Amino acid sequence: MADNNSHINRRSYLKLAGGAAASAALAGCTGDDGEGTETTTTAGGGNETETTTTPSENGDTFDVTITQGQMPSGLDPHDHRETPTTIVVLHAYEGVLTRDADGAVQTALATNYERIEGENAVRFDLREGVTFHNGDELTPEDVAYSINRVVDEEVGFASPQSDQLAGVAGAEAIEGENAVKVNNDGLNPIVFSEFATYLDVMQQSWVENNDKSYIAQNVNGTGPFKLDSYTEDEVVVFSAYEEYWQERAAVDTLTFRAASEASTRVNQLLQGETDVIVNVPPQEVSRINNSDNASIAAAPSTRIIYNGLRYDLEPFDSVKFRQALNYAIDLESIVQNILGGFGAQTGQPTLPEFVGHNPDIDPYPYDPDMAEQLVEESGYAGAEIELNTPVGRYLKDLEVAQAVVGYIDELPNVTATVRQRDFGSLVDELLAGSIEKRPPWFLIGWGEATFDGGLVMEALLASDGTLTTWKNDEFDSLLEQAGNQSGEEREATLQEANALAHEQAPWIFLNQQFSVYGVNNAIKWEPRSDERIDAYAMSQP
Repeated sequence: MADNNSHINRRSYLKLAGGAAASAALAGCTGDDGEGTETTTTAGGGNETETTTTPSENGDTFDVTITQGQMPSGLDPHDHRETPTTIVVLHAYEGVLTRDADGAVQTALATNYERIEGENAVRFDLREGVTFHNGDELTPEDVAYSINRVVDEEVGFASPQSDQLAGVAGAEAIEGENAVKVNNDGLNPIVFSEFATYLDVMQQSWVENNDKSYIAQNVNGTGPFKLDSYTEDEVVVFSAYEEYWQERAAVDTLTFRAASEASTRVNQLLQGETDVIVNVPPQEVSRINNSDNASIAAAPSTRIIYNGLRYDLEPFDSVKFRQALNYAIDLESIVQNILGGFGAQTGQPTLPEFVGHNPDIDPYPYDPDMAEQLVEESGYAGAEIELNTPVGRYLKDLEVAQAVVGYIDELPNVTATVRQRDFGSLVDELLAGSIEKRPPWFLIGWGEATFDGGLVMEALLASDGTLTTWKNDEFDSLLEQAGNQSGEEREATLQEANALAHEQAPWIFLNQQFSVYGVNNAIKWEPRSDERIDAYAMSQP
């Protein structure tokens, strides 16, 4: 089920995009001490870094509106698992570490981080003089509380982000010092990578003095923007935080809106109603680039798109049936003809840029005869199945879902249909806490900015994973083994896990997504591979 309007190959797309894609070596915000430059000495997992931040080179300020496919599900930074929400709250909340646009670990609210010798623990020394938006100073107790709020449900609630700090047992303020100790279950070889990507710091007293509903509607972070107003499902408005510990943002007022239809987002951009839009479809590239006021910016992302299959339900409990679905689809055609070449085929849960990727695994070939035979051997000939898909969340998600269903429905012994879903309601079901509450068959994407395949597989395929629809004891054992390894030994174990996942086919493996944005020419901004739209890094040309 190809899209005849999108026959633009990847090379043509990059040409049309003005060469803005194919590299994640981009400008971004990093930590400094307010003087523009900082040198950070690290030990046991960090590298010495030197960074410079100049968000407002000419001193002028300007307003920016960003339009995504969906609005945030709320403003509590610990109570969601959606990138659209992350993109909003990252402007108000910060972590102890962060990453620059190249993915390198940088300091943020911490000035130093190191392993504690002889213990399964790490230490973060905190920056002095940081204030929350209510004017109170950041304390070590706030940082320790924030970590515990995510990993220990007895502290606050069962955060859906607990697996993002896998291996972290808890945290405590170090008495008499402006520092925090984080205790791990074991070696935790990726602990600094986790903290560079996740864990927004909140004020303990503000959280404890307000109920969950209030926290989901309000903001009190340390980030460069403070909340002006929030109308659920309609608009979020921030303004620059004048007391920010770094230089004031060049963006004065930052507004977030949403439009699920790509054509609506493109029209809004071209009419000057917004400044940055997400997921520009390939057929709209020329229209934007040929306009007077906007252009395309693109970058490969860390997001994998796949179809989850519930192993505990017929017919997906059959390995042969799941393999048949992978053989049934022409993935190469989907990538080329629907995504316009903006994607890469996958055949395992780990992307090529990630730790643990297995280079010996190829995507499933298109072989409808093999698919038909495997369906017969599975005992599920005549099966009727329905694919749940969001609309507008990912690049051409509905069209990809329709193509997948079209290929499978062409098999003489399977009937397949598509069910369009609101992204928020679909995510709610996926985060329901148990496999039994999740849809039998669904399209979803997962971005992992740590570039670590172990975290992807823990979240999506381990028996107790946040979004898992599969249980395999051998696979769980491999992930547990990798959790106590480091370096080449760990990578080899993760590669073995990827090979097992390919063979067992818990998913229909689809594509690595490319992030394609439309940007107002009055804004100077470059996209990142981790999909973060960082308004603090924006300036005017």
